[in-house]
Amino acid sequence: MRVLGLTGGIGSGKSMVAHMFARLGAVVIDADQLAREVVEPGQPALQEIAVTFGPDVILPDGSLDRPKLAGIIFADPVERAKLDAITHPRIRALMDEQIKVRCSGPGLVIADIPLLYENGLTNTVEAVIVVWVDPTTQLQRIRQRDGLSAEAARQRIAAQMPLDAKRARADHVIDNSGSRDNTRRQVEAIYRLYAPAAAGPA
Repeated sequence: MRVLGLTGGIGSGKSMVAHMFARLGAVVIDADQLAREVVEPGQPALQEIAVTFGPDVILPDGSLDRPKLAGIIFADPVERAKLDAITHPRIRALMDEQIKVRCSGPGLVIADIPLLYENGLTNTVEAVIVVWVDPTTQLQRIRQRDGLSAEAARQRIAAQMPLDAKRARADHVIDNSGSRDNTRRQVEAIYRLYAPAAAGPA
């Protein structure tokens, strides 16, 4: 299998693009899903988070209070770095394991990694696809999707590398500022480039 990295920014529509690749036949490994798995109740990472950030970030049922933790880490880069140190090595290990399992056969693997550039993971994939939108669209989508204030949305955007900087480093750019059909055509073109024997569009 060939392994491509898919990244973008919060509100860029990366998850939609990943779904389009999956519909075409690619295997998608979602770092966000792995991130949820490593902080499930009973996992060592959740215990470390409770020790580091206090018991208030744990809900009565033993699960992580994600909004409370988000309020802490997006307001303070030092606190965010503490969380990254707990979760990122575990997420990376799970992703490496899943890629290794799937790379024995033909086809295409899409490693969906929001912080691919930030975490220096470009050497783990053959090429990088960046999903890009203009800043105004990005801010609007985040506020509408998550019900955030403009300030809170900007904090989340600022926690990641600017989309324009990611676009400048990308091997392929998918402009998701337009229609869904326009985005799908871009996805199909990249899919055909790396999986030429695959079936037609979704």
